[in-house]
Amino acid sequence: MQEIERKFLVHSLDFIAEATQAQKIAQGYLNSAPERTVRIRIKDDKGFITIKGKGDETGTTRFEWEKEIDLQEAEALLNLCETGVIDKTRYLIPKGNHTFEVDIFEGENKGLVMAEIELSDANEFFEKPNWLAEEVTNDEKYYNAYLSKKPFTTW
Repeated sequence: MQEIERKFLVHSLDFIAEATQAQKIAQGYLNSAPERTVRIRIKDDKGFITIKGKGDETGTTRFEWEKEIDLQEAEALLNLCETGVIDKTRYLIPKGNHTFEVDIFEGENKGLVMAEIELSDANEFFEKPNWLAEEVTNDEKYYNAYLSKKPFTTW
């Protein structure tokens, strides 16, 4: 149940041509404390509840537990969430042995484009596409829980 991921800003939309899938995502937080976030997510027509622990000193590794829940339950729980629902479209882009998840944010986070890659080891090699920009793995302002409270358009 350990999640190992790295986050990067994206400097061009060239990745869209390489995408194998696009998903609409709405998510909110029942608890956005960094020590234990509790997220409700609707991805296309499926609901999920996710609990994440605090990241390690590098920000790459943390506890993550996720369970699919009924769509109507997810919609009801989303209404109970803290202020600041995240709206984004996620593109899946295969690169080598990995898949990048690239999010184009909408609403109050419009203008932000960020890529994530999940790894099996924090030091695992992965192919870096030319559309990747600065790494922001350890910068909490790029965490979705932070963006729900302090949106990108207000920076």
